[in-house]
Amino acid sequence: MSKRYFTIGMAGHIDHGKTTLTKALTNVDTDRLKEEKERQISIELGFAPLHEDDELQISVVDVPGHERFIRQMIAGVAGIDLVVLVVAADEGVMPQTKEHLEILGFLGIKAGIIAVTKTDRVDEEFIDLVKEDILGELEGTVFENSPLMIVDSLSKKGIEELKALIIETLKQQEERDSRGAFRLPIDQVFTVKGQGTVIRGTVYEGSVKEGQLLKIMPKGHEVRARQLQVHHKPAVEAFAGQRVAINLSGIAKDEIERGEVLVLSDQFIVTRTIDVAIRVVEDLDYLVKQRTPIKCHIGTAEVMGRIVFFDRNELKEETDEILCQLRLEEEIVTKRGDRFIVRRPSPQETIGGGWVIDPRGNKYRFGKQTIVELEKKKVGTPTERISAALYEAKSLTFEDLIKSTALDEATLKEVLKREEFLLYSGKEYTLVQLIEAIEDDLVDKLEEYHRKNPMRQGLNKAELYQGMQKLIPKNLFDFVIENGLKKDVFTRKDQFIKLASFNPHVPKNWEKRTENLLTELKQDGLKVRYLKDYFKDAGIPDQLVTELKKFLEEQQLIVPLDEQYYWHKELFQDTVNQLRKQTGAEFEVGDAKQAVDLSRKYMIPFLERLDTLGLTKRVENKRIWRR
Repeated sequence: MSKRYFTIGMAGHIDHGKTTLTKALTNVDTDRLKEEKERQISIELGFAPLHEDDELQISVVDVPGHERFIRQMIAGVAGIDLVVLVVAADEGVMPQTKEHLEILGFLGIKAGIIAVTKTDRVDEEFIDLVKEDILGELEGTVFENSPLMIVDSLSKKGIEELKALIIETLKQQEERDSRGAFRLPIDQVFTVKGQGTVIRGTVYEGSVKEGQLLKIMPKGHEVRARQLQVHHKPAVEAFAGQRVAINLSGIAKDEIERGEVLVLSDQFIVTRTIDVAIRVVEDLDYLVKQRTPIKCHIGTAEVMGRIVFFDRNELKEETDEILCQLRLEEEIVTKRGDRFIVRRPSPQETIGGGWVIDPRGNKYRFGKQTIVELEKKKVGTPTERISAALYEAKSLTFEDLIKSTALDEATLKEVLKREEFLLYSGKEYTLVQLIEAIEDDLVDKLEEYHRKNPMRQGLNKAELYQGMQKLIPKNLFDFVIENGLKKDVFTRKDQFIKLASFNPHVPKNWEKRTENLLTELKQDGLKVRYLKDYFKDAGIPDQLVTELKKFLEEQQLIVPLDEQYYWHKELFQDTVNQLRKQTGAEFEVGDAKQAVDLSRKYMIPFLERLDTLGLTKRVENKRIWRR
């Protein structure tokens, strides 16, 4: 069973004890800033390791509760898997608690636990009344059926029970996808003396390895992951669901901003216009008019923009989902299904939230027809839903497609007959377009490899798969290779893959010297000098010798007798033929010397090479021709 990684969040009203509860659970004080200590409120996101064993690793995000720090709160909860809603027993559910609840609902958070704190401030006989009041306030929210725990962070009453409940709840929860393309929305940027720029965030999907080349989007800065830390410990790799700090090379701190996204692949879309499905809060204080200025919180980004309706000119109360568009002032990185929050910048209030239908929004006419088209996009035809699922996962079984698309078996079978889908390996489906894209990518990789290494017979198949293993499953990669071999796109020799159109060759600027080397070697006949002397005489630099020697051997232009002496291939073959003609089915060293005039210095290595090549077999003092 593979290890799973989760991040949980502490949410709730200011001064309800989130930071104290986090410290009780983790022994870490997440208030780090001087002003946080002085004002006793959390301004920035705080992080701490909660639990780790062979099955799970769990981190905690303590998000600010004050309404002025709502951006940090949204940035914190956007990447979490479970929320602990902290409610003080002496105050109950407060306005900020309700706003947090609305935001959690809009962000699609489903798993939650209610922790009632500061129970020392309430008489014991009132605890049941407090619980009843809190549960009544939470009816109709994402927490209405969540378990409720009574805790005291100072005396540690109920802390171990709460921790055990968190662990057990996450054991039942699906982990984030570590197979997809790596994506990490950045929520903190800082420098470490002697190390340079460090970013921190929660890995939304995929995984990242130390040493990998990455991009910071939407600006497109290329960086390298110099070092990784998880829970303040060095790590070679970080996976979806983990909090990670990454020391980046190739960029200064002031070139990165919170809200930007660290990615491995170019598949993520950079956009300013997104088609969305949005729900609004129950009690809006102000009208939302056509093109009202808004702040969009998506991932860890906060971007100004305007909301554009296609079926109304204003909005005050609405319980149904609204299909509309957000036109943003800055580029963001997003994809279908991403969650977001929309707030009014002034006067400040949460308007609502929802999910991205299409990150590539266009300009549409006002009217019913646009809503019809957006509805089609939202629901998606069976073909579109299957394509989207396969584009995301790259390869799925029939059973997995049923789960991913929510289509019935008969419809799924019918649609999968279309030419854009392909069944391979007897049980896995993928997209023909994806097969072509992977093949094109492999062709590009091999072209680059051949250009840099013209004398090598190809790239090791395992090396070719490196860098793709987190993007596509191994069986899909193997299928693309085998399919390419059948189409004569690739050829294979042993474990090496090359383009069928490529032939290993000596670089043009060394061709003449290599020809001179072979000519001199041939002229010296059987009584050759050390091979290194021929390279030296031909003026071939030391750094090229190993590669060129391997090439000449692989192309069978020279044949080694031992590590020092090599013969020209024609002379070697002529000598083998001469020896075969002048000996019987078996012969000894003396017979060989009579047939071929060679000193022992060359004869013994020559005969041993015949054994190595399988031309002869040595039995005591004799050799027997095998073929």
